[in-house]
Amino acid sequence: MHACGSRVNRGFRKFTYSLRMDTKLDPLAADRAFFTALTSANVDALDSLLVDDFVLIDVLSGSEITKPMLLAAIGSCQVKFDTIEVVESRMRVYAANTAVVTGRTEMRGRVGEVALMTSSRYTHVFVLQDGAWVLVSAQGTQIR
Repeated sequence: MHACGSRVNRGFRKFTYSLRMDTKLDPLAADRAFFTALTSANVDALDSLLVDDFVLIDVLSGSEITKPMLLAAIGSCQVKFDTIEVVESRMRVYAANTAVVTGRTEMRGRVGEVALMTSSRYTHVFVLQDGAWVLVSAQGTQIR
């Protein structure tokens, strides 16, 4: 695990995330693990939680962010989340191998030198792959 200000693993080697066993059983655990990895700047955990063709639709700009882009932004501390509070969430599972988690968050952090403080609604799509729930797509919409 790495936090901003400490040594960065620029190789982004694949490691098993410590909550991996929970994510096998519960997409909500994988969802929480994603937010935990963001706030702890844990690129190894993110690497194992995200599929290779993962796409995030940014909560502020609406732009597409790929897995390599997200790992680089978190790993270089260009994007830093101080807190992400999940205010509410619900899950729906389809065909036993696809789950959609929707919820609401309160986030604080920074992008570059600009402070970030926003409320958002989010949709995360998970699939069961190799016995574990992994994140395929994420979209955030700012609540004004």
